[in-house]
Amino acid sequence: MKTPGEIISQMYDNDAFSLWLGIERLAEKAGYCHLKMVVRQEMTNGFGIAHGGITYSLADSALAFASNSHGQQAMSIETSISHTRPVKAGDELWAEAIELNKSRRLAIYEVKVTNQDKHTVALFKGTVFRTEKDW
Repeated sequence: MKTPGEIISQMYDNDAFSLWLGIERLAEKAGYCHLKMVVRQEMTNGFGIAHGGITYSLADSALAFASNSHGQQAMSIETSISHTRPVKAGDELWAEAIELNKSRRLAIYEVKVTNQDKHTVALFKGTVFRTEKDW
């Protein structure tokens, strides 16, 4: 069976969007993932703040890596996000995915996105379906 790091490497290396975002992997283990990225100017909207999809995508990548790290392929079936502070170009963002509950078929994760000042900028919750297919 593959280790969490091997699984996440396989996913990350083939994830063009996470690579485009510039996501860095900081820490990972079964049911857990910690990522970092820097917001670029082309990620901002007409208000001069990061498009909501940027924090969502960072959190979604953390969810994907954490939920697949157990060795079973998993896919999100429900996600939600609350944006709590504006994010600007140049901001560093950290996303930490923590497993709240895992059963044979479903798992629930919380992802907290913080900035360089350690302020929470988004709270994300995701539910995944755990397939029977191994990595």
